[in-house]
Amino acid sequence: MNPALATGPKPALATYPSLRDQRVFITGGATGIGAAMVEAFAEQGARVAFVDLAEAESAALAARLAARGHPPVWWQVCDVRDVTALQAAISQAQADVGDFFTLVNNVARDDRHALEDVTPAYYDERMAVNQRPAFFAIQALVPGMRRLGGGSIINLGSTGWQGKGTGYICYSIAKSSVNGLTRSLADTLGADRIRINTVSPGWVMTERQMRLWLNAEGEAAIAHNQCLPDKLQPGDIARMVLFLASSDGAMCTAQEFKVDAGWD
Repeated sequence: MNPALATGPKPALATYPSLRDQRVFITGGATGIGAAMVEAFAEQGARVAFVDLAEAESAALAARLAARGHPPVWWQVCDVRDVTALQAAISQAQADVGDFFTLVNNVARDDRHALEDVTPAYYDERMAVNQRPAFFAIQALVPGMRRLGGGSIINLGSTGWQGKGTGYICYSIAKSSVNGLTRSLADTLGADRIRINTVSPGWVMTERQMRLWLNAEGEAAIAHNQCLPDKLQPGDIARMVLFLASSDGAMCTAQEFKVDAGWD
């Protein structure tokens, strides 16, 4: 919840009946925005599966949701840089849970680097985290969506590169390609009633962002650039993703949806 709302009554948020029992696969689901999405889908009664490299955090998240009485969450440790391992995990999830109607391509890391320090090996490794998994997850899950008669793919982009953010060139290159991935597949997948959209967050206050990057200068930038005074939270991104996965978003495809508090 945004800090400005913390002292008042908890706001009533939407429930989407079409998400109950819907099967959802999320990459990078253990922490940050990914964890918020896993939790949000579980609260809707969806059957959620996710992969992540963080074993302890994955287990803790699944245990928390089970303790609250939500449907069991399927998860597996997976290094998405290994395409074979990623697609094997997806295959196992399909065998255990069933075909997935929704895919959320969330996994990413905005590690900082200088132009002069980037080697070919480092560049390839950044693409292997921030760009390549989305394509191969789509490739693996689309056949199941076709069997279901439709689906929803949500690719996580970023507004950072659009605002000319500095210090994460490789991340920006990868994230700027997300809209191309979304738009280039929309017509092909649309024939099978598979929707594909981009959700581009602004500066979201995950634990990682606050620990590594948020300082007095960052606070000033938020105050200056955002139209809304509250800091973006992971749950704010999850709410947009829920809508696009639900039947309420049935005619939305090939679009970019920004959740950035009006960052200028």
